[in-house]
Amino acid sequence: MTFKAEYIWIDGTEPTAKLRSKTKIVTGSPGAVAELPVWGFDGSSTNQAEGHSSDRVLKPVFSCPDPIRGGEDILVLCEVLDIGMTPHSSNTRAALAEVAERFAAQEPVFGIEQEYTFFKGSRPLGFPEGGFPAAQGGYYCGVGSDEIFGRAVVEAHLDNCLKAGLGISGINAEVMPGQWEFQVGPLAPLEVADQLWVARWLLYRTAEDFDISATLDPKPVKGDWNGAGAHTNFSTRAMRTGYDAIITACEALGEGSKPMDHVKHYGAGIDDRLTGLHETAPWNEYSYGVSDRGASVRIPWQVERDGEGYIEDRRPNANVDPYTVTRLIVDTCCTALEKAGQV
Repeated sequence: MTFKAEYIWIDGTEPTAKLRSKTKIVTGSPGAVAELPVWGFDGSSTNQAEGHSSDRVLKPVFSCPDPIRGGEDILVLCEVLDIGMTPHSSNTRAALAEVAERFAAQEPVFGIEQEYTFFKGSRPLGFPEGGFPAAQGGYYCGVGSDEIFGRAVVEAHLDNCLKAGLGISGINAEVMPGQWEFQVGPLAPLEVADQLWVARWLLYRTAEDFDISATLDPKPVKGDWNGAGAHTNFSTRAMRTGYDAIITACEALGEGSKPMDHVKHYGAGIDDRLTGLHETAPWNEYSYGVSDRGASVRIPWQVERDGEGYIEDRRPNANVDPYTVTRLIVDTCCTALEKAGQV
C-alpha cells in the first residue's frame, strides 16, 4: 500500500523561524518513525543554504496520524541535517536532546500555553474596519458572537490535534478579540516541543480552510492591548514533591546573567510585549512571586499551599522556539537543583 506523509520542518528564517512542509508518497505501511526515509529539500529557498550548495536533509523525529487527510496518512516532524548527517545550524532540537538526556533522571516536565491571534486580511478577527472594538476584558473566556471571534476554527483545530494524538490539555479565548490559546502538556522536554511545533502547523493548516490566518506575533496590536505569550510551566520530580526545590528553581532563573541570557532567546520582539504592563514584568527585570501575574515567574497559589508543584515562566513570547525555551529552563533549573542536592 501507499500513504501520504507530510514532512514538516522548521526553516532558517530570522529572527523567527517558519514552518515548511511537503508531501512524500511512501510505499509500505506507517510504522515507527525510525523506519521512515530521510528526504532532501532546497535549503536555498528556506534560508538554510546557498544556491551553490543547496541540498539539506530531513530526518523524521516524530510522527502522528494526519487528521486532515485521514486514513493511513501521517504527519512527520523532521529535524534538518547537513548532507554530512550532522545537525544544521538552524536545528535547535539537537541541543535540547543533549540537555534533556543529561538531566533525564530529574524527570523534567513542561506544559506550554500557546497564545495566538487570528487575522482576516490586515485586521485582527473581530476588529471593525477603520476602528477598534471595546476595550479588552470581556473577551477572556467569553461567550457570544459580540465578544468571541473564530471559535469554529479553534474547535476544528482542537479536534485535529486530538485526532493526531497530540497532548493538548485545553483551549480558551484570550483577552483581545480574535486572540486564543491552546495548551500542550504536561510532557517531557522533547515531546512537548515536538508536539507544540506540530500543533502550530495544524493551527495554520486548519485556519487555511476558513480563509483566516493565525499569527504568533507577540504584540499583534500596538497600544493598550495584551500581547501574545507562550507561558511555560515547568517542574522536576523534586519540585513536584517539595517546596524548597520550587524556590531553588525560581532563584536559579534570576541568578547573575541568567535573566538576560534567557530573555534574548525568548522570542523576537520581546521588549514590545514585556513592558511591565498587561500582566507582564519588564523585560529587563527579574522577579518571582506567588499568584503574581506581573512577575517574571509565577508560583501558583496552590503550589505554595501544597508545598509542591510547578512554576510558570511568563516571559516567553508566543513566537518562542520551544526547543530553545525548554533547553534553557532545564539546563538552568536542573543544574541548580543538582548543586543543591535537590534531585
